[in-house]
Amino acid sequence: MAKHQNLLILDFGSQYTQLIARRVRENRVYCEIHPFNMAIDDIRRMKPIGIILSGGPESVFGEDSPQVEDALFDLGIPILGICYGMQLIALRLNGKVERAEQAEYGRAEIEISRSGKLFKGLSQRETVWMSHGDHIVAAPEGFDVTASTRNAPVVAFEHPGRKIYGLQFHAEVSHTLSGARMITNFLDTVCRARMDWQMTSFISESVTRIRQQVGNAGVICAISGGVDSSVMAALARQAVGKQLHAVFVDNGLLRKGEAQQVMKDLRDGLGIQVTAIDAAKDFHAALAGIRDPELKRRIIGRMFIEVFERAAKSLEGVRFLAQGTLYPDVIESVSVKGPSAVIKTHHNVGGLPEKLGFELLEPLRFLFKDEVRHLGRELGLNEKLIRRHPFPGPGLAVRILGEVTAERVSTLQEADAIFIEELKESGCYHEVSQALAVLLPVNSVGVMGDERTYEEVVALRSVNTLDFMTADWSHLPYDLLGRVASRIVNEVRGVNRVVYDITSKPPGTIEWE
Repeated sequence: MAKHQNLLILDFGSQYTQLIARRVRENRVYCEIHPFNMAIDDIRRMKPIGIILSGGPESVFGEDSPQVEDALFDLGIPILGICYGMQLIALRLNGKVERAEQAEYGRAEIEISRSGKLFKGLSQRETVWMSHGDHIVAAPEGFDVTASTRNAPVVAFEHPGRKIYGLQFHAEVSHTLSGARMITNFLDTVCRARMDWQMTSFISESVTRIRQQVGNAGVICAISGGVDSSVMAALARQAVGKQLHAVFVDNGLLRKGEAQQVMKDLRDGLGIQVTAIDAAKDFHAALAGIRDPELKRRIIGRMFIEVFERAAKSLEGVRFLAQGTLYPDVIESVSVKGPSAVIKTHHNVGGLPEKLGFELLEPLRFLFKDEVRHLGRELGLNEKLIRRHPFPGPGLAVRILGEVTAERVSTLQEADAIFIEELKESGCYHEVSQALAVLLPVNSVGVMGDERTYEEVVALRSVNTLDFMTADWSHLPYDLLGRVASRIVNEVRGVNRVVYDITSKPPGTIEWE
């Protein structure tokens, strides 16, 4: 099979950039997100079939607003600008952009004056999602205006000859009702995408790439028993066979009984020989007195590396550390725009010392969670393992707000086990995407056995999501929540109150830290 095509997304800091990638991949077209200032020579070497310029929070008139080289528009590669991306096209190609007297946010009705390439098959009026403070009042010379609103004369334009297109609204969000069709039209009609990217081709390409990168060297596989690391291990094993040395670290921050279950799943389910290291005391000692969540993550990341470095000393020829880093980890940990805010550091991609001692091997770093599950099925992993809820690399340390101690870990393990058990018993476990319990750093007054108590609070969290970049809280049955709360208060020593988190992502994150 020919090498898959690649579409390039240049990120200007939009909160929706990852959704553009999701929409593109839903069309079976592989894409990658890169910073807005990616070098023109690097773009040429990538040979993308198309380029999408994302939206962004800046004004194109800002002193330090992100820009692109003029040469980008002369590459002959199809370009679609969305929101800020469209305004940038207009400004750089001598159209007219002005600050709007009133910013436009939310739903709007556009009037399509000509279908052109992007609006093929759509109605004359379409509902879209706007989010901009500047607007285009005149398209660049040679561009056809294809849509407008009452407030903006130019909300879509195109230059078929130069293959440059623009949409003032966010086609990637679900609020733009026909947005997915617009993106499909760009990929199909403009970029002439084959739309043939699939996991079987991803596997063969990844295996080839891993073999070329690794050669005859050894690989230590950082494995936890979760979906990401298990799929990564199966892919690495297919690529390098006995060169793979799987190491499982019991950091004392796992769910109840998880260490034993992980070893069983890996050895019996994957047929991978795993070396188990009990480092619970070391991790607990390193976390003593630490309350800051970012510092927790960095300490745990450092400890993992130290453990792997020690394990590697007993192995000859090991040069690579394999990790199950996913695309959301990369996006949330290291802003691809540069000046935009880092949400949180993921232990897979943050906290690594400069002199690592290993080269990193991250074959999943451009995949989303649902794609990893699909990949796992293609690799023949057990469905029970594939459908397991995500569990963070730092473990319960980021679900214990405040100081992490062996006692608090034990408390949360018991509460979490009750929540997961009741979800499974009720048939809700596979209906939600991720469920967890959180131990809060506050005490509350209660009454138990006619006596006053002053004990800890547990928060329950359950979300539904497709890609884990956005999520909504799960509307679990009240009787289920009631049973869980009653059991936790009665069975878990030191807890006298249970609350339920109904925050969506955004503005919250799925994990509390």
